Amino acid sequence: MIKRVYIDTSVIGGQFDKEFSSDTTPFFDCVTKGEVIIIVSDLLEAELLRAPSHVRQFLLTIPETFVERIRLTEEAANLGDKYIEAKVVGKTSRADCQHIAMATVVHADVLVSWNFKHIVNLDKIRGYNGINYQFGYSMIEIRTPKEIINYDNNNS
Repeated sequence: MIKRVYIDTSVIGGQFDKEFSSDTTPFFDCVTKGEVIIIVSDLLEAELLRAPSHVRQFLLTIPETFVERIRLTEEAANLGDKYIEAKVVGKTSRADCQHIAMATVVHADVLVSWNFKHIVNLDKIRGYNGINYQFGYSMIEIRTPKEIINYDNNNS
């Protein structure tokens, strides 16, 4: 089954980061092989406007067939605000909350990120999912790109 994977801006940046590129490149290889559909939000695209040109251009190299585009809805914005009201994270992390809320609302199979402070963080994940549960949403799986790569290992 093809996974629908919501990506945040750190995943695009990870393609060009020495620390993360060795795990991000195989993730995007899975995308271009059609094993994964990436969910790209208008928020990610807005955040990329502040990135260097080569980072902004990278998203354009991915065939549109493997990209699902979404917009920040009022529902997702409200859910993101609930995370802040519950003090899962502070007000300065509103964009991170909106990423998580959008992934939740569109029923992404998983959200991937390299943001360990506000997103891929066990305590924060529990907080986001507690709010999701409280307001009738599904739990959201949050992982790094490395954790969802299809390693085609026949020896296991």
